[in-house]
Amino acid sequence: MHNWPGMAVGTFGVVAGPMMASSNTFEITLQGKGAHGGMPHLGVDPVMGAVQMAQSLQTIVSRDRDPLEPAVLSITQIHTGSADNVIPNDASLRGTVRTFSDQALDLIERRMAEIVEHTGRALNCDTEFAFHRKYPPTVNHDREAAFCARVLAGIVGESNVDQAIRPSMGAEDFAFMLKEKPGCYVWIGNGQGDHRSAGHGMGPCMLHNGSYDFNDDLIPLGASYWVELASQWLAAGRP
Repeated sequence: MHNWPGMAVGTFGVVAGPMMASSNTFEITLQGKGAHGGMPHLGVDPVMGAVQMAQSLQTIVSRDRDPLEPAVLSITQIHTGSADNVIPNDASLRGTVRTFSDQALDLIERRMAEIVEHTGRALNCDTEFAFHRKYPPTVNHDREAAFCARVLAGIVGESNVDQAIRPSMGAEDFAFMLKEKPGCYVWIGNGQGDHRSAGHGMGPCMLHNGSYDFNDDLIPLGASYWVELASQWLAAGRP
């Protein structure tokens, strides 16, 4: 279970199937040949290679991926150069890829490697590509998700259990446990930020924010869920 800012206190969210995305990072380096900015023909420009590569990589999501299969490819860093009149020797790109399935991830990683290699060749740059699979998608099992939803409904009522909530492209390490054993991951509403003391800014403040403030009103709700979940699971003789 994870608290979720923006959802009202007293509500929960749970869906069968993908709940959160996989988290993966990549690093791309282009090795060119430095030269004077006024004499580009004497060098091999890795800056233009990085620019073209960044644009081409976005075609994986827009053209190679099934439009009904959610995926995100975000380039979050481009590092190159240090002077206005110098074409640098190298450039690097870094970023993240998020998917709800291993199949989509396989496609994206394969196409990224192909685009990096062939774009580098076309522009006479040597390239290196590293792809790091960090967290798999968080995928709830059908039976366990239905069971958890019933337990939650008994605590807060069916109308306060959103079983059609939109999954998040954030990631969660509980995904590793769900790959080994059937289970379910739920969100508990953290509210709109009204609980926050002065000096924390406005609004609910999303996760991983420096001014995030946990809503203590969730504690009895969350504790009740765990007690009821264990009691009903054991009473039903679940394996």
